[in-house]
Formats: sequence, C-alpha cells, structure tokens
Amino acid sequence: MDERIGLIIRGINNIFSVIPLEELPDLSNPIACRIKGKVLSNVEAEYNPLAVGDKVLFNSDKLILKRLDRKNSFQRWNAKGQSNQTLVANVDLVIIVTSSDEPPFRPRFVDRAIVCSQNAPILIVLNKSDFSLTEEQQKRFDHYKELGYETLQLSAFNEGEVAKLKEKIIGKTVALIGQSGVGKSTLVNALLDDENLQRTGSISKKYQRGRHVTRYSIMLNGDDFLMVDTPGMRELLIPYTEASLIADSFVEFREYAKQCAFQSCLHKMEPNCKVKEAVEKNLIHHDRYVSYLRMLDSLDERPESWQLERR
Repeated sequence: MDERIGLIIRGINNIFSVIPLEELPDLSNPIACRIKGKVLSNVEAEYNPLAVGDKVLFNSDKLILKRLDRKNSFQRWNAKGQSNQTLVANVDLVIIVTSSDEPPFRPRFVDRAIVCSQNAPILIVLNKSDFSLTEEQQKRFDHYKELGYETLQLSAFNEGEVAKLKEKIIGKTVALIGQSGVGKSTLVNALLDDENLQRTGSISKKYQRGRHVTRYSIMLNGDDFLMVDTPGMRELLIPYTEASLIADSFVEFREYAKQCAFQSCLHKMEPNCKVKEAVEKNLIHHDRYVSYLRMLDSLDERPESWQLERR
C-alpha cells in the first residue's frame, strides 16, 4: 500500500486535511484523512495527537499512520481536557500578537506565550499602535527587545507598517498567536489575498476582551509564505512541563542561574539564589519575575496525577 508524507493544514472533528509534501506550497487540494485506529502509537497522551503543521505518514486509504518528529510547537494546557494541547507545530516563526487598546496590553500573556513557544523563534507584535501605551507599558514592551526578542509596533490598517511585517515572514511558515480581540484576524487579512480572508469580530466592552472568531487552527497561503491562524484566547495556561523548563524560558535568568547554590534551584524559596538577588538589584525586571512565579504556582493547580510526575 502506497505511503506518503504530508502536512496537516487543518483538523476538525478528527478529520485532518493533509497536503502531500510534493504539492507544497499549494494548499488548494487537501486530502481528508483519519487516524488509523484513532490512536497514534508513537504519540504520548495529549489533548490532540495531531496539530496544524505536523508532518505525517499516510496511505492511499487516507489513513494517518504516524506523526513525524516535531522541530518545535506551540503548546498550552487545556483545562477542560486536563492535558496539554498543541495549537501548531513545525513553524519557522511564532508571532505573538498583542495590542495597545481594547483589549489593553497584557505583558503577562506575552510572557506565557513565550513559554508556550517550545523551541520556536519568536516575534512580538504590538497591534493598534495608533493607541498609545502608558510610559510604564511602553517600557515593559521595549524590555522584550532588550531581552533579545524581535519586536514590531504597527496598525493592521497601515499598509506601510504591515509591509514591514511581511518582509520578516517571506519564505517562512509562521503562526499567529494572540488574545481574542487584539486584531489578529484583521492582521491576517492585511497580509493575505482576498481568497483567504478571515472573519473578524468585535470587543466585549464590559470585559475589554475579544469575541472568538477563528474557531480552529488553519494554514493559509500567503504571497511567498505560509501562515497559520490560531484561535484567539481569553486566557493562556502554560502546558504541563518540568518547572526547570519554565525557568529556562526566561532568558534573563540564565546567566544568574548558573551561580545559584543549588543546581536544581527554581528561584523561589531556595537560599543563595542569584536570580532572586538579581531581582532585588533591579537587574531582572520585577514584573517578569512575578510573572514567572505565577506560572510556577499554576503547576500546583494541575491534577494530582500530573503533579506526581513532577516529583
């Protein structure tokens, strides 16, 4: 039976749209496939064994036999399913979209999105730049660039500013991640042609949060790039992982962590912690450190079975 390698561009109700690799970058003729036996033997327990961007082995019966190794992924904790959920895999760039207003800039969402971007390069985009940040908010956003992350401020309605973003993604497969209402779908529309336009929604005035528009991850054709639009989120929970990996996701910790008294230091309650000393000396941004502590504490709220695996 013929077996081929393909790329998943969409998955709904356990039916996955697969493009044979030889047909890329054309996404116009996907093959609707199912998982053989509904279980992939090489995949550990996850909310979804397959995600957009996964490369898979499938056969002429339209059955997916195997998920190939991932080079990276964007993964979050799914509270309903009580397990990790992958939104997208194998991208060249994760674009974390936030906004200046409606909803307001939330740096701790960005911090969590960075942790969720496992082994993937990151670009942080501040949309709705026609609304000004406060001085403190601007410093917090600028701090990401100081940490080494690529950043960009733009308005999805400004063609010149959108063109600067387009320059950064030519020749790449990218994923857009963001809270509901930050203008992610509007930004996608600005980057794509008319055939791939995504629906846009309004903002909840009461809660300053967006209403979900994109319901599932989908890969779209751009002009010399591929783009994955992901569902907007009202909250983002970090995936179950080793606590030490969360600390390692905070790039500013690394230099000081090498000097901690304990190799397994989590920079929380341990004595002689050089990361905590750096926070006290304002060498590490205090709000970033608080953001880290909240993520660490969130692991204790996971089911007991997951907590036992941490110990």
